[in-house]
Amino acid sequence: MVCTKTTQQAAPEARSQGASKGASEEVVRGYTLPSLLNDACVDTPNPHAFNQWTEAGWQPLSNQAFRTAVESLALGLVELGLKQGDRVALLMHSDIHFCIADLGCLLANLVDVPIDLTQTLEHIIFVLRHSEAKVLIISNLDLLTQIAPYLENTALQQIIIATVPDHWTPATASTSKSAQSKAEPIPETACLDVPMLLHPVANHPAGSFPCHLPVYSLAAIQTKGQEVGPETESRLQQLHANLQPSDLATIVYIPDEHGQPQGVMLTHENLSANALTSFAVIPGLRRSAEVVLSFLPLNHVLARTLLYGHISQGYSIYFSNPNHVMKHLQQVHPTILVTVPLLLEKIYSKILETSQKSGSVLEQVLLRWALALARQYELGNPPRGVYALQLRLADWLVFAKWRALFGGQLTYLICGGATLRTELANQFAAAGLPIMNGYGLTQASAVVCCNRGELNRAGTVGTPIPGAEVKIADDGEILIRGPYVTPGYYKNPAATQAAIDPEGWLHTGDLGQFTTEGFLQLTGLKKTLFKLSTGKYIAPQPIEQRLNQSPFVSEAIIVGADQKFCAALLVPNLEALHSYALEVGLNLPAEELLKHPCVLALYQAVVNMANCHLPYWATVKRFRLLPATVISAAVEGGSLTSSLTTNRSQTLQALADEITALFAENPTRTIKLTSSKRKHRGFFKPKQSPVHEPMNEPVHESVDEPIEALCPTIPVTPCPVVAQSLNPRLTTLRSVVPFLLGTGINLPDLPSRIAKLTAIF
Repeated sequence: MVCTKTTQQAAPEARSQGASKGASEEVVRGYTLPSLLNDACVDTPNPHAFNQWTEAGWQPLSNQAFRTAVESLALGLVELGLKQGDRVALLMHSDIHFCIADLGCLLANLVDVPIDLTQTLEHIIFVLRHSEAKVLIISNLDLLTQIAPYLENTALQQIIIATVPDHWTPATASTSKSAQSKAEPIPETACLDVPMLLHPVANHPAGSFPCHLPVYSLAAIQTKGQEVGPETESRLQQLHANLQPSDLATIVYIPDEHGQPQGVMLTHENLSANALTSFAVIPGLRRSAEVVLSFLPLNHVLARTLLYGHISQGYSIYFSNPNHVMKHLQQVHPTILVTVPLLLEKIYSKILETSQKSGSVLEQVLLRWALALARQYELGNPPRGVYALQLRLADWLVFAKWRALFGGQLTYLICGGATLRTELANQFAAAGLPIMNGYGLTQASAVVCCNRGELNRAGTVGTPIPGAEVKIADDGEILIRGPYVTPGYYKNPAATQAAIDPEGWLHTGDLGQFTTEGFLQLTGLKKTLFKLSTGKYIAPQPIEQRLNQSPFVSEAIIVGADQKFCAALLVPNLEALHSYALEVGLNLPAEELLKHPCVLALYQAVVNMANCHLPYWATVKRFRLLPATVISAAVEGGSLTSSLTTNRSQTLQALADEITALFAENPTRTIKLTSSKRKHRGFFKPKQSPVHEPMNEPVHESVDEPIEALCPTIPVTPCPVVAQSLNPRLTTLRSVVPFLLGTGINLPDLPSRIAKLTAIF
C-alpha cells in the first residue's frame, strides 16, 4: 500500500506531507477495462444495467446484452481492417451508444479519442488531425452533416453513425465522393449545433451530405462482427488475451497554459485501477443494488472513470443530460449521483429563493429556521444535545423535502471537477446529503483524493485514495505519483518531461496543504489554467492577450476559477482613453470617464471582440474597470507588482474584493447591449427562435436602456466572426456579439470616425 505518509524526496524542492488516514484498502491493479464488464456479467447479472432515455421512456438493456453489443462492434472494427493502437475518434452524446463505442474500441485494442461536442470546429478538426484517427464514430446524421465538409485533410478512412433512421442506406466512397469536390476552409469560430435529442433528427439519404468517406451505421458494423460465425468465441478470447493492462486505452485532449489542445494518454490500468480503487474506499456500497443517474459528459475523465466503476459493480445506470437531470431525478430515484458544484449551487440558490418568496408565511419561517440550523453544522463534529434534537425536527419538517429534490433515495452524492464551497458542504450534510467532494485531474485518471464516510471534512477535498502518493513541494505545489498517472502527452515529449519529473512525480500546477488530520486543502493555482464550476477548463492567457491588443487596455486578467463563467478585470490605458475621449467631445475627469455609458460601451466592444474566437462557455460574461487608485494602492502596499500577471495568485488575493463584486448574483450596476441575429451559414440550421441573453455586465454603472438610446451616435452591427452558442439546448446563436464602430457625442464626421475605430479594432 502506497497511500501512507511518504518520506522519500520527490525532488530537491519537495517535502513530504500527510496522506490518507483510515483508508486500509489496497490499490486494485491488473485489469483491462473490458474485463470489468465481463466480471460484472458473471458476478452481478442485471437486466436493467443500462437504461437509455428516449421520448418513449426508459429503454433498459441487461449487462449481458450490452456485452454482446460491445463484442459485435469490436469484431466488426477488426473486420474493417483496424489494427492494434489505431485511433478511433468519438464525437458523441453521453449515452449508451458512447459506452458501446468506447468499450468496443477498447476490446479491439484500439485507442479511442473522445471529443467535446461543445468545442469549436477548429478544435474538433485539430484533434482529428493530431490524433490521426482512422475512424470517426458520431452520434447521428445531423452532426455528421455539419462536420463532413471539413474532413478532407484528416487521416479518417471510415465514418460510423450510432443512430440512423429506419431504411437508411449506407454511403460508400463512390456514392459520396462527388458530393465534395474540394475541402471547405475551417471556420475557426464555428461550433456544432448540438440537439439534445438522443435519436436521429434528420433523414438524410446516402450521399446527400458532402463527404468523401464511406459511411456505415453502428448496427451494420455490429452485423459485420456477428458474421464471423463459428470463430466468434475463439476470436473474442484472442482479443481478450491480446489486451494488456499497460496498453494505451484513450487520448483525452485538454488545453495547455496557452489554450492549445494537448492529448493526455491513459492506459487500461490507469483507468481501471482508479475506478476500482475509488469504489473500494466508499463504505456501504451494495453490488448491483445501486441506481446511478449519469448526466455529465463522458468525454471528461471524471464521469468516464466512475462509469467504469459503476459497470464493474453491476449497478443500474440511467443516462440523462443536463437539461433533464432534475426531472429524471424524480423518475429514477438514484442512490448515486456524480455531479459538479454548479448543479448543487443552482439547487441551493433555488432553496434560498423559496425561503424568501414561496409558500405560506409559516413555510418560509420554517425554512429560514432550518437554514439557520444548517449553517451551524460542521462535518467531522457530530451534533449533540439540543442541537441534535433541533436537526431531527428540521429534518422531518424541511430537510426531507431537500432530499426529495434528488429523488428521495440518494445515498452517495459525489462531486468533482471544481472546488465546492465549505458552507455548501456543511449545509447539505446537515440535510442528510453529505457530499463526497474530491480532487483529481485528467493526467491522474480523475480521482486522487476524496471525502467519504466518516472521512469527510468541509473545505477539503478529502484524503488520498490507495495508490496515490501526494506531496506538497516547497512552493506549495501538489505533486502526485502512482499507478493512475498518465504515461505522458501524445506526440509531445517536451510537455511530458516538463510535467513529470525523473522520479515520476506529476506536477499538477495546483497549490495545496494538508490539515493535521491528513485532509488535502486546495489553496490556489500555480498554473494559469483553471476550471469553471461546470468542470470546463479555461486558459486565461490567450483571452488576456486578445484584450491587451486594444490600445485602451493597459492590462487584463481573466478570473473565474470555480465560478459559473469567466470575467475580466481591466486596467484602462488612461492616456489613450483621455486622448480619444477629447476627440469625441468627452472632457471628463478619469473617475467620471470610467463611468460614462459610452466609455463602458467602448470597453464592452473590446471584450466582445476578444470573445469572438471563443466557445460560448469560455467567453467573458462580465468585466470591471479598475480605477488607477485601486492599482496604485495595492502596488504601494506591496500586495501587487506593477504587472498584474507577474504573480497571478498574489494578484487574485490582492484584488479579492473586486473579483467578488464581479461574481455577485445580482450586480447592482449593469449595462446591456442590444443584439441582432447573425446570418446562419452552411451547417447552422436554426430550429427555433433565437434566444438572447444580456450582454457582458460591467459593474460600474447602472444602465437599463440599450446603449443606442444613451449614445445615439454609436452604430451597432453584428460581429461577423463570433462563435456560435455551445449550449446544446440552443440551436442558434445565444448572444450575437455587437461591436461598436464609433463612440461619442455630436460627432461632426461620423463616417471617418467609423473608419478610425474599425481600424483600431
